[in-house]
Amino acid sequence: MVHQTELDGKGLDHVEILQVKNWMTPSPYYISSGETIREAAEKMEHLRVDCLPVIDDNDLFLGMITMRNLLFHFLRGTKSEELASNLLIRNVVSIHPTDSILNVNSLPYSHLPVLDDQGKLVGVLTQRDILDGFSKYIYKLQQKQNSAEALGVILESAYEGIAVVDENGVLQEFNEAYCRFVGIKREDAIGRHVTEVIDNTNLHITVKTGIPERGVLQNIHGQDMVVHRIPIWREGKVVGAIGMLIFEGVTEVYKIYERLQENNRKKVSQHELFTIKKEKDSRMTLDQIIGTSEEILHVKRMARRAARTAATVLITGESGTGKEMFAKSIHHLSPFSTGPFISVNCGAIPEHLFESELFGYEEGAFTGAKKGGKPGKFELADNGTLFLDEIGELPLVMQTKLLRVLQEKEVERVGGVKKYQINVRIISATNRDLRVMVDKGEFREDLYYRLNIIQLPLPPLRERKKDIPILIDRYMKEICERYQMPVKTLTGEAAAALMSYHWRGNIRELVNTIERLVTLVDGYIIGLEHLPISFHRKEDEDLVAIPPQAPTLMQEAKIQGDLKEKEIVIQALKQAGGNKSRAAEILGVHRTTLYQKLKKHGIN
Repeated sequence: MVHQTELDGKGLDHVEILQVKNWMTPSPYYISSGETIREAAEKMEHLRVDCLPVIDDNDLFLGMITMRNLLFHFLRGTKSEELASNLLIRNVVSIHPTDSILNVNSLPYSHLPVLDDQGKLVGVLTQRDILDGFSKYIYKLQQKQNSAEALGVILESAYEGIAVVDENGVLQEFNEAYCRFVGIKREDAIGRHVTEVIDNTNLHITVKTGIPERGVLQNIHGQDMVVHRIPIWREGKVVGAIGMLIFEGVTEVYKIYERLQENNRKKVSQHELFTIKKEKDSRMTLDQIIGTSEEILHVKRMARRAARTAATVLITGESGTGKEMFAKSIHHLSPFSTGPFISVNCGAIPEHLFESELFGYEEGAFTGAKKGGKPGKFELADNGTLFLDEIGELPLVMQTKLLRVLQEKEVERVGGVKKYQINVRIISATNRDLRVMVDKGEFREDLYYRLNIIQLPLPPLRERKKDIPILIDRYMKEICERYQMPVKTLTGEAAAALMSYHWRGNIRELVNTIERLVTLVDGYIIGLEHLPISFHRKEDEDLVAIPPQAPTLMQEAKIQGDLKEKEIVIQALKQAGGNKSRAAEILGVHRTTLYQKLKKHGIN
């Protein structure tokens, strides 16, 4: 193995972005030490690769097997039943996840196994991965090299007026175009507060809120101008803002444009078909997922790498973090993108309907079965992606059947005798800890490992606060447009409260909060006093559990009623000898209602 110290000895800098772990293919395909030569050859042919790593039962790397090596031994008469591990190429150079691709590029291999400190295989780095990394690195170098020179050229030669303020709202840059428009010399503007130089400016507010504003109207010297206000972030903190003056005297033009946009929106909303909306909804891309923080960019990079393969993906994260959006993005970037994207909420389907929903049913399979039968979600998702949301809610019985389908790649309808071959990419998601559920016996361990080949953990919103201003700006404009209302703005105090809030419901809670504020606040300015009471508490107070209160009379009555209902259901089950259909008849309710009561009261 080539250790990091040996690589660093070549005198090349170790750059964070170029670490192998950022560009390798994680959880790669491999050959187990117990597989035969024939099995190894068939796997390479199926995957269309010319080499694969070999690992033992403890995931320790043993060596590499190449297609050329297999062909050589076949020609020499080696039996196909012999173990593939007998043909190992053991003197293979391996690399560490923290190595730099600047250093490993000189190694004369097209596939480099990536091993952790224990010698376990964690990834494979190809020449394509290295080229991707180099392209990104060169682009960043060019950006950094040209940024200082480009800034000076832009400021002095731009037709648009440009002003730059620091975190206190004091002007640091003021270009010639802006000087000509406001009639003030550059040396007289620099060092003064922006409100003293530019009429009706909100640039000092942008510094406080960190929320960008693009294409907004500002009246300067009696003229309506279109301006951009963009915050400057550094190490998670707003250190300044840029104001750009785009057009002069556009009042009438802008009003005409607004009317045209409004008419166009009405036409689209009246004529857009439902199928077109569904297609747009499933064509989600990673670029549409809002965020520039390192936390969300890291997840996007992982999603792009995961999408290259056909491996199952487990997306984890709290409720409201955007798990389905990432699932759709992976589908869009995957080899299955031309096929359908079928979503199943495992927590919303009654247990007794699960099998028919997932696998379908034949005509006459049960009372009320649809004539001609019905295809299941697996059949509908053939050659596409099946997204199993809330996989932690899947009943144990269905976990067993799902595992069999994943292993055999075929399904059988309820009441049928014919099996259907399927080619489906599985993406699952959960907000629960499946590892803990496995330990408690609530989730099958073998299914967990089958689903968890590539895990994509999504960070909660409170861990990516840098994205909150961007999200607020996007959804504020989107919701105002939806309700055909003028765009509203936040005060500095309100924005600070939103930034420091814990956001237990993550992005979903943020969108709901913005929608509530937009629809309920009458004016154009949303202040701290308009926010719900929970936003006025400090974060640590918000996290303190509220002590239990004594139940009210109505609550006490409901508790007693639930206990009585549970007692009656148990009595009916005993009278029916455990037969649920008979028990439902005794209670005078539908069997589906009985199942709901059993689940509600935790009756097995």
